[in-house]
Amino acid sequence: MKSTQRIYEAIATTRRADGGVHAVPLGFRHEGDAVVLSPFRPSTTLDNVLRDRHAVLNLTDDVRIFAGCLTGRHDWPTEEAREIPGRRLVGALAHLELRLDRIEDDPVRPRLICLQVHAETHAPFRGFNRAQAAVIEACILASRLSLISEEKIRSEIAYLAIAIDKTAGPEEREAWGWVIGRIEDHYRLTAPDESK
Repeated sequence: MKSTQRIYEAIATTRRADGGVHAVPLGFRHEGDAVVLSPFRPSTTLDNVLRDRHAVLNLTDDVRIFAGCLTGRHDWPTEEAREIPGRRLVGALAHLELRLDRIEDDPVRPRLICLQVHAETHAPFRGFNRAQAAVIEACILASRLSLISEEKIRSEIAYLAIAIDKTAGPEEREAWGWVIGRIEDHYRLTAPDESK
């Protein structure tokens, strides 16, 4: 049986060159004492971490933030981090403040090996909701529309919609709508022009 490392989903906040906050969904791994980020190239997050050598991982169960960051809704409240020059999401259940230790370069997905310099819990985790997991999976699909066939995307979305129908609350339904809108917009804009 193949051994795999767990990948956790978070909202990464980094500082843009103009000093503003850049927030995006990003998977991460724990490897011993290190936290590993592997953003694809090109990536604003990658550029920001390489320049400033810091990042914050925000752990949240509000999937509207994942869907919002993916669909152009970036205005989520933040406040100063404790130990690094950066900002964290006010609504996060917990956050990790990271300092870049070293880079394992790669032309597609470099590995950023980071040290955790501060961690803080802000609110209790209330438990799993299948609809939240479905929104996260839909976000991942929506971020890879140019890499995965339309047939596969639509098949996966149809399956994930079952969890939305059965377990979603208003927040999950709102987030789901944003992601589905992005997917449909992509296929509408990339559809071949049959009038020619």
